Amino acid sequence: MKNDNLKNQYRVNEQIRVNEVRIVGDDIESMVLPTSKALRMAEEKGVDLVEISPTANPPVCRLIEYSKFIYQQKKRQKEQKAKQVKIDVKEIRFGPQTDDHDYNFKLKHAISFLQDGDKVKAYVFFKGRSILFKEQGEILLLRFAKDLEEYGKLDMMPVLEGKRMTVMVSPKKAAPVKKEKPAQPKPDAPKETEEKSE
Repeated sequence: MKNDNLKNQYRVNEQIRVNEVRIVGDDIESMVLPTSKALRMAEEKGVDLVEISPTANPPVCRLIEYSKFIYQQKKRQKEQKAKQVKIDVKEIRFGPQTDDHDYNFKLKHAISFLQDGDKVKAYVFFKGRSILFKEQGEILLLRFAKDLEEYGKLDMMPVLEGKRMTVMVSPKKAAPVKKEKPAQPKPDAPKETEEKSE
């Protein structure tokens, strides 16, 4: 059990067998004391003596309620786990002669995957004699990578492995910038109204 592992990591009270320890705590000045004195101090305060850094010289102990200390450690572990970014690899499959409609549909999916922070592995699968169209497959994958330039970066050029030609695209670190549409004059632009009013 995970909780037991955490509890067994730390020595508490009488389990601490060194001659002296450095004590720290919320309202305590850091100082080195004989372990027996530190234990007495913890008892007087109604808390535990928890060894938090056994390799220090002398070992560092904290005056804290053991259950509260374990709770804090669990909370910290949870926060660290939440900060770890998990990157999934999403696969997108093409045929060597994928039509534009199908291509655009898959491109939209790839963009949303990259925006979510996932990697995209796109491949062209050659069935039977379609391996003769491997140049077409390469062109298609390079076009795909170019269309994704704004959202991700190409990790490797197309590679043929058996009957598959593959490319890998990683999301860009920064949030993607939305494509600006070409500037079109607005129908109610002030210049036009000035011309009409002449």
